[in-house]
Amino acid sequence: MRLSECIGSRDNNLNLLRIVAALAVLAGHSFALLTQPEPWGALTGMTPGSIAVDVFFIVSGMLVTGSLMNKQSVIDYVCARALRIFPALICMLLLTVFVLGPYFTSLPLTEYFSAAGTWQYLLKCASLLSGVSYVLPGVFPQNPYPNAVNGSLWTMPYEIKMYLLLLVFWCGLVLLKNRRLQILKYLIIAISLLAALLVFARHFYLQDDSQFTRLLFMFFSGASLFMLKEKLLLTRRVFYPLLLLLLAAAFISKPVFFSLYHLSIAYLVVSIAYLPAGWLRRYNSVGDYSYGVYIYAFPVQQAVAALFPGIAVWGMVMASGFVTILLAVFSWHKIEKPAMALKPVAVSRLRNFLLFKTGIQSR
Repeated sequence: MRLSECIGSRDNNLNLLRIVAALAVLAGHSFALLTQPEPWGALTGMTPGSIAVDVFFIVSGMLVTGSLMNKQSVIDYVCARALRIFPALICMLLLTVFVLGPYFTSLPLTEYFSAAGTWQYLLKCASLLSGVSYVLPGVFPQNPYPNAVNGSLWTMPYEIKMYLLLLVFWCGLVLLKNRRLQILKYLIIAISLLAALLVFARHFYLQDDSQFTRLLFMFFSGASLFMLKEKLLLTRRVFYPLLLLLLAAAFISKPVFFSLYHLSIAYLVVSIAYLPAGWLRRYNSVGDYSYGVYIYAFPVQQAVAALFPGIAVWGMVMASGFVTILLAVFSWHKIEKPAMALKPVAVSRLRNFLLFKTGIQSR
């Protein structure tokens, strides 16, 4: 089966894949936030959380590129990305700053709300334009992993950068007209290959693993798979041996695992998304709770650590997982899904606004 035969269908495992990745981040952070060693990371040099982030960026690169190529509209692209990211993010930040923060801060409320750091946290994390802030005044100073309120947000500015980079390439090729898609295809693949070279060079020769380079590689690997969808063959004859080889590499050495992982992860992720059939695919109709799990898990885990000093790792996983999933379900059904349904209205209004601003009368 070629990727082009299934990528447009909603009958897939993408929601299941993403929720597993989000829960892997939660599980991985349970070790980190309790300052406990993480066994898989010790074995391979890569934690489940870091692998899960790679999964998110690969899937995002594939789907976002597909959306841009199918619609070929800058306005549609911008509205879709903004409505997917910001409504749920802002809701989470408001709950964090105005509910969680006041409850857990060691400062008097007047001092908490008058502190510049409180508003810097809200505005910086809500805009994502210049990184994120991790600290709210007086919140979680005694936790095993002190002060950080939502460490998971570090990936969000990178996600926005990938969206913008793809959009810049698309707009920059506007004058090529009929050759635009073909040149963009070559450009995306070239960036993926260049990023791969940089990832390997920095890791093995500079001992410096750049987050930007790694996430650039993952995002544009996913984008490359979409651009090659007519030729990319998804087959169990490749998937299962490759997966077993990667698992075996984990017990050989960290360099071997690192190399094989980066060479195979994009193909493995897309294969998992589309190859397994049957009852597994029923989950796709439930909803996409992964974003909610991702953005709520860290502050919930820090709250659990503050309320239950000495809690064990798996107690943290269970307690924080339960609360986080409830918040994620609320976020999907009450914030994310309704926000995405507003896209046609947002596209129409933004288009009319731009036409008005440029003095062009629309019919």
